[in-house]
Amino acid sequence: MQTIILGIFLILHALVHLLYTGQSQRLFELQPDMTWPDGSWACSKLLGTDMTRLLVSILLVLVTLGFIVGGVGLFMTQDWWRLVAVGSAVLSAAIYILSWDGKFQALDNQGGVGILINLAIVIVVLILKWPA
Repeated sequence: MQTIILGIFLILHALVHLLYTGQSQRLFELQPDMTWPDGSWACSKLLGTDMTRLLVSILLVLVTLGFIVGGVGLFMTQDWWRLVAVGSAVLSAAIYILSWDGKFQALDNQGGVGILINLAIVIVVLILKWPA
């Protein structure tokens, strides 16, 4: 049962990344006036807004695929699923940290909750070795 719950959670977490991909590409707005990832402290000045959006979108699609593959690997009881899930969580957190606008307002619109979820995934999967 624990395996099913975690596997489904990983896949659902992957799908949330697709929502942020749509936001990044301006296919829709997750929140009114949400401009994420515009104004990224690490990327916008260096790459410009359009290239930042493209880079973030590509990386988020990779993270999405990683979480889906990790969830499927867990269902199939493959040994490599942990590495894929943790790697996806670390990459996801890095994306949100690097695309943050540097302000402490509306952190939930900039992936703040996702960073906490990714941290929980790393702790549960890598440190606690759950599920056994």
